[in-house]
Amino acid sequence: MALTVLVVDDSVTMVLSLKTTLAMNGYQVETAGNGREALDKLKTGFKPALILTDINMPVMGGMDLIRNVRALPGLKFVPILTLTTESDAAKRSEGKIAGATGWLVKPVSGNDLVAVMKKVLPGA
Repeated sequence: MALTVLVVDDSVTMVLSLKTTLAMNGYQVETAGNGREALDKLKTGFKPALILTDINMPVMGGMDLIRNVRALPGLKFVPILTLTTESDAAKRSEGKIAGATGWLVKPVSGNDLVAVMKKVLPGA
């Protein structure tokens, strides 16, 4: 059974690229265009194996999404990786405090992304 990854990004191009890369590596992919959409999906009982989120998005950004996910019962320990253009140490620190499992700076090759995912996904 394939593990499901929730990809949260407002860039259609980025979502399509990630969806393709992850599908080629055996993952099922659900998507959301911003943190609010992602949170709405998660509140219906959807539980992905991993969440991959951008930081800068309209409606609700990645930091707020991470904080909200960590407050939801049953999702506290789901790995959350950021995939963002933000490379500032203060932002990384804020992400860690919010509950991000890892911080990746775009661009990231598909192979590197999958390697990091396998490190944080139990049984992957």
